[in-house]
Amino acid sequence: MDNIHVSGRRESEARLERRGVKPTANRVLVMEAILSAQRAVSLADIEAILGTVDRSSVFRTLGLFVKHHVVHAIDDGSGSVKYEACDSHDDCSVADMHTHFYCEVCHRTFCLKTIGVPVVDLPAGFVTHSINYIVKGICDKCSAAGTVAGE
Repeated sequence: MDNIHVSGRRESEARLERRGVKPTANRVLVMEAILSAQRAVSLADIEAILGTVDRSSVFRTLGLFVKHHVVHAIDDGSGSVKYEACDSHDDCSVADMHTHFYCEVCHRTFCLKTIGVPVVDLPAGFVTHSINYIVKGICDKCSAAGTVAGE
């Protein structure tokens, strides 16, 4: 086992333990898959990365991760929820929320972590738990290739 894999496994275990999630073998594998993708990933993406873990186990693990704020779910309008690791060490909070870009050509969702979401001043008594801010268009690679949506 190489040092990169060992450090990735340790990072995954530490993230899970910080959120009170027991780091079982499957949970660590799913966390490693999410972190290694370096973008928001769907259930199908995680299945493709892992190959050997069955869909129901991955689905249950993702539900547990969302519940314990290990990851946040992103509805990018594609019909397939995407998941991304929360960056903060305490809780997956509104501060973790950032803009996402959905490419209408390659159907990938990109995290634009340097672009915050607009602050919405809610009426008294309303409490924000999450923000889902999606920009849709054509990503840099598809744009450079001259591909247009719908082709």
